[in-house]
Amino acid sequence: MEEKARQRLETIALTIRRHIISMLAAAGSGHPGGSLSAVEILVSLYFEVMRHDPGNPAWEERDRFILSKGHACPVVYATLAEAGYFPVEELQTLRAFGSRLQGHPDRKKLPCLEASTGSLGQGLSIASGMALGFKMDSKPNRVYCLMGDGELDEGQIWEAAMTAAHYKLDNLCGIVDRNGLQIDGWTCDVKSLEPLADKWRAFGWNVIEVDGHNVCDLVSAFGRFRHSHFKPTVIIAHTVKGKGVKPMENEAGWHGKAPDADLAERILEELDGGGTR
Repeated sequence: MEEKARQRLETIALTIRRHIISMLAAAGSGHPGGSLSAVEILVSLYFEVMRHDPGNPAWEERDRFILSKGHACPVVYATLAEAGYFPVEELQTLRAFGSRLQGHPDRKKLPCLEASTGSLGQGLSIASGMALGFKMDSKPNRVYCLMGDGELDEGQIWEAAMTAAHYKLDNLCGIVDRNGLQIDGWTCDVKSLEPLADKWRAFGWNVIEVDGHNVCDLVSAFGRFRHSHFKPTVIIAHTVKGKGVKPMENEAGWHGKAPDADLAERILEELDGGGTR
């Protein structure tokens, strides 16, 4: 990736982080930790990798993105707004009564979403069904599904993993936000996932491991996915929960707690100074 392109994506990522903090502070509730850890993943997809058209959200040839860990919707809303799907100002209505930006993605309210999610473990099944449909219809669309690592405790994830491998869904890319934390603490303490890469390989998937905050590595990994054949691909993105906001980094307590106005102001000032990458 050229230096100019890298800088562009990193600038967008910083803006997305500002939006996440601002909208959560306005709402007084929400999930900052897992939203901040996924910023570079979403920015890489929507601003470099996926085929999509904000002017025509129903474009049949678009790629699909499924947020399986639906509680992290602030990062998706912020990304969609920056991409031009709706006004940035609307982000301040997060979780407000009657808002299109609910606490978990609601496709009926916001049609540019591909699915309503929030019950953990279901997203990969939805994505697998979409990918299988595209295969059956000989269509070129690709499907991307972002999962939390704590979400991998759900058995339905592995049922979907078997299904995708069985049907050789090489148009399906799963992404694991491997930040190591879930609501009750470190994933290794709640329920160990290791050896995670070997588990996915045993289920018949092509596995790529990357630094989930390095946009160059992410874009390269998505390129490798596009050139893979006869297997679904999973990208294990090693990330930091709360990335870019020092008080929130690697702190399970910020899984589902919004910053108050004073803290939000301090965080935004720090991000204005260049962030904490």
